[in-house]
Parts: sequence; structure tokens; C-alpha cells
Amino acid sequence: MSISLETLKQAINIKEEIAKLEARLGKILGSVGSSVASALSPAPAKKGRRKMSAAARAKIAAAQRARWAKSKGTAVAAAAPAAAKPAKAAKKGKTKRKLTPEGRARIVAALKKRWAKQKKK
Repeated sequence: MSISLETLKQAINIKEEIAKLEARLGKILGSVGSSVASALSPAPAKKGRRKMSAAARAKIAAAQRARWAKSKGTAVAAAAPAAAKPAKAAKKGKTKRKLTPEGRARIVAALKKRWAKQKKK
């Protein structure tokens, strides 16, 4: 990209005018002017990733271990940190429904009947 000398001069003149206008604005508004000028200028972009504290990571890990143990039906092996809340009692009566062999046989028979009907067509 080639910028001509005239374009550079125009850019410098514009920069100088902006600086003069900001100085005038600062004189007019006084101490408030600096906050107005900073409010008018674009905010700098955030850099880097947000960091999570060790305590927060420990809480998340403990909760995940508890969920895993609950799904496996075992006790949590690692002790929960002192900052973590006590685990809630598991809901009783919420067992997973299973298909009985008789029910499965009925479904298979119905499917075979349906397939045989489709073959006849």
C-alpha cells in the first residue's frame, strides 16, 4: 500500500486539528472534560482469557464428581472441599423404567405382523 506525501500531510493536519479541539473541549468542560473525552473515545478491547479461581474450579470438579457418582450409583471417593455446599439427598422413587421381556416380546410380535402385512402389499 503506497501512501502519497500529500495524503500523509493531510492526515497530520487532521490529527493536529483533533488535538486542538480536544484541548479546547478540556478547557471548556474542565475536569468533566476528561471523562467526556474518555467516554467519546472507543474502549480498548479486552485481551486474554478470564481466569477462574482455584476454589471455583474445585467446586465445579466436586459437583461433577457427585453427578458422575450419582449416575453410577457409587459414593464420591474424594472428600468435598470445605467451601462446597453439602450434597442434596437423592430423590427416592425415581428409578429408571425398564422394558420387561414380555413387553419386548409383544413389541417384536407386533413389528413382525406389521412387516408381514407390508410384504403382502
